[in-house]
Parts: sequence; C-alpha cells; structure tokens
Amino acid sequence: MVETFVQSTDDVVKFLKDQHNLIKDMFDEVLSASDTKAREKAFVELRQLLAVHETAEEMVVHPRVRHEVANGDEIVDARLKEEHESKEMLSKLEDMDIDSPKFIDELNTFRDAVIDHAEHEENEEFTKLEANLSADDRGRMAKAVLAAEAIAPTRPHPGVESAKTNFLVGPFASMLDRARDAIAAAVR
Repeated sequence: MVETFVQSTDDVVKFLKDQHNLIKDMFDEVLSASDTKAREKAFVELRQLLAVHETAEEMVVHPRVRHEVANGDEIVDARLKEEHESKEMLSKLEDMDIDSPKFIDELNTFRDAVIDHAEHEENEEFTKLEANLSADDRGRMAKAVLAAEAIAPTRPHPGVESAKTNFLVGPFASMLDRARDAIAAAVR
C-alpha cells in the first residue's frame, strides 16, 4: 500500500500542503540518486504518491471547491486540465529509460509543472477552503482524503480526472496498479 508520508491529518489544507512539500523533496531524491536502483526506487515512490494525491484531490477537494468557492468551477477546471497534462507527462516518464539524459530533462520539466500546479492549488483553492470552512469541516475532509488515497490508483490514468470517473473507474484501476506494483517489486 502507498504511504501518504504525512503525519498531520487533522486539517486537509495542512495535510495537502505537507504532501506538496514532500513531493518537492521526492523530486530532489530522484534527481540526486546515486545509481539506477536508487533512482528507480525514488521514482516509483514519487509516482505512487503523485497518483494517490491527485486522485484524492479530484475526489474530495475539487468537488468541495466547486461548491464552496466563488468561481469554483473555473478554478477547478483549470486545475483538472493541469492534472490531465501531468498524468500524460508522468505516463511518458514511466516508459522512459530512467538512466537516460532525456529522462532527467523530462523529469525537470515535469517537476516544474507539478510545483506550478501545487502553487495554484494552494493559492486558489486551499486558502479559500481555509476561509470558507470550519476546522471541523477541514478535519473531516482530511479523513476523506486519507480514505481516497487508500483506495486510489498508484499510476497515472490520463482522462480520469473527475470525481465521478474516479469513483467509477478508480477502484478497478487501483487493484490493477497495485498488482502491477507488487509484481514489479518482486522481480526487482
């Protein structure tokens, strides 16, 4: 099972911001890995965290932003477009030779896009959720995000960005992804 790596689960905004910081650190781990095995391990962990993190945001956070925030539809639609593009980039990275200079170049481009996306979420969604929701609501959302991450796919699935599609397709994709991950880990 994919670990969320973040201890604070009493506020969805703090939880997701902590994950954003962790994701930035994990990019550095991949880029600074000393050998192929270390880079591959760090990349798999990054890929898994990104996949479950984005799925949880799509299932829990974005629907709430649509409902609670002025111009919520516009804000969420822009984030979903970015998430779709990120999933395509991550899928492309999965198929590349992890030791190639092209992989490093693409990973750097991807990292910049992910960081930009996280900043948009923090500035356009998270601050507004903090302003519009009580601490209790944000705590309940954090629990919902944890539950969504526990059942989320561990690989990118471009085209599966809406909450509705994630609820329909997500459990099956998750089961397949986790089986693929277990088999890959066993043969490494």
